[in-house]
Amino acid sequence: QMWEEAIALGKELAEQYENEMFDYEQLSELLRKQAQFYENIVKVIRPKPDYFAVGYYGQGFPTFIRNKVFIYRGKEYERREDFEARLLTQFPNAEKMKTTSPPGDDIKNSSGQYIQCFTVKPKLDLPSKFHRPVSEQIVSFYRVNEVQRFEYSRPVRKGEKNPDNEFANMWIERTIYVTAYKLPGILRWFEVKSVFMVEISPLENAIETMQLTNDKINNMVQQHLNDPNLPINPLSMLLNGIVDPAVMGGFTNYEKAFFTEKYMHEHPEDHDKIEKLKDLIAWQIPFLAEGIRIHGEKVTEALRPFHERMEACFRQLKDKVEKQYGVRAVLSSLDDRRGSRPRSMVRSFTMPSSSRPLSVASVSSISSDSTPSRPGSDGFVLEPLLPKKMHSRSQDKLDKDDLDKDKKEKKKEKRNSKHQEIFDKEFKSTDISLQQSEAVILSETISPLRPQRPKSQVINVISSERRFSVSPSPPSSQVTPPPITPRTKLSFSIQSSLELNGMSSSDIPDVPPPLPLKGSMADYGNLMESQDLISPTTSPPAHQRVSP
Repeated sequence: QMWEEAIALGKELAEQYENEMFDYEQLSELLRKQAQFYENIVKVIRPKPDYFAVGYYGQGFPTFIRNKVFIYRGKEYERREDFEARLLTQFPNAEKMKTTSPPGDDIKNSSGQYIQCFTVKPKLDLPSKFHRPVSEQIVSFYRVNEVQRFEYSRPVRKGEKNPDNEFANMWIERTIYVTAYKLPGILRWFEVKSVFMVEISPLENAIETMQLTNDKINNMVQQHLNDPNLPINPLSMLLNGIVDPAVMGGFTNYEKAFFTEKYMHEHPEDHDKIEKLKDLIAWQIPFLAEGIRIHGEKVTEALRPFHERMEACFRQLKDKVEKQYGVRAVLSSLDDRRGSRPRSMVRSFTMPSSSRPLSVASVSSISSDSTPSRPGSDGFVLEPLLPKKMHSRSQDKLDKDDLDKDKKEKKKEKRNSKHQEIFDKEFKSTDISLQQSEAVILSETISPLRPQRPKSQVINVISSERRFSVSPSPPSSQVTPPPITPRTKLSFSIQSSLELNGMSSSDIPDVPPPLPLKGSMADYGNLMESQDLISPTTSPPAHQRVSP
């Protein structure tokens, strides 16, 4: 469950897969694992193993452990008694020492075996990357992992014993153990390389105790905010032990011991420390208020009387503290320490509408229903939007092309035969309305960057000699075909081209359109007889554009 270490190794592998081996399949699998590891860090509660200091004293031990102290990492949920039993099985002749103080030379030089074992607390060494408050679920890993300093605190009384207040003269003798390497490592135990001891005064001990209490309340509140399904019993015990003075006394003993004129007169150098202790007491109230609020939301009906009594005690405590030490607001502090997503992660990935380029979907969504939204939209061609200047230039070019086409058509008409002239005259009467309506389409829907139609869409009609396009454009520079007889078998292709041009099936004339050029004129012998059928007396209805 050391997912932090797995993520660090995974990043090294990801660098190899991505930039050296180019194995993207392995890279994707590795990144999925890393994502699962990050999720486990936040959601899975991992057990915190205990650490034990073990000293081997006496000449009866092997030389590599003789008169040395080691720090062991216990197993999950392993108590000190279980660890001692497991340890003594390796040395059945050893004698367990009753005290935790360092032994004298008589024991170290004796021929027997003496084992001293006690629990030590790992000292948090947070990595430098955590330069701001982070979730307790993330920090909790480093409280018991990647640790090299361990401490053991032993209470020592100095001066006369005060039966009314034991905190006044209780000093703490704290021993710091530094191992050769960080735990856990390749082994579950390492030798202690340096030991030093410091003394903690009663006032410093009170400050440290208040700070730990506030952190404990805040961490539990954060856990319940992150996971509403957590059991309420640990929170109930913690809050009741603080707000109910009949259980643990709270900080009243600190007030009696340090907030007196006598102590201030005897220890004038502790003025700043006393102010710090008062500040910690004042800060405890907003933490308790948040915890009691969460407790009230999750409490069951059976525990409702217990909660109401706890609320009554808290109101009395709050009035007293705010009156003596002031009011503290914890809104911003709680927001920073809650398990919610940090602000740096909650970013808006949308750009302002003025600077965001419009996509095809956005253009079509804001366009009207009766008109195409952009050039090429009816042909399903995704093209970049053009500036207005390019549209105006392209329109001028299109108008010029239309004039050139008209001149070429006139020249073609002169070259055509009499039958061709008759056919052109009749055909253009049906095509004028289309050209007029298409002029509007050209100004709105045709882009100058639109590519030419590929050759694959050109239909081969007669033995690859002559080809015509299914494009609905007006007659171009190609030679106009001679008069033809209507053929119903090819009317479907012309009908499809009209539908591409935006006309529905109901707008198509009843007379079938003409066919392309034939190989010989023998097939058009009955042209004049069917001419009346080909020529419509009225022009077809105007071209209507239908949105795709």
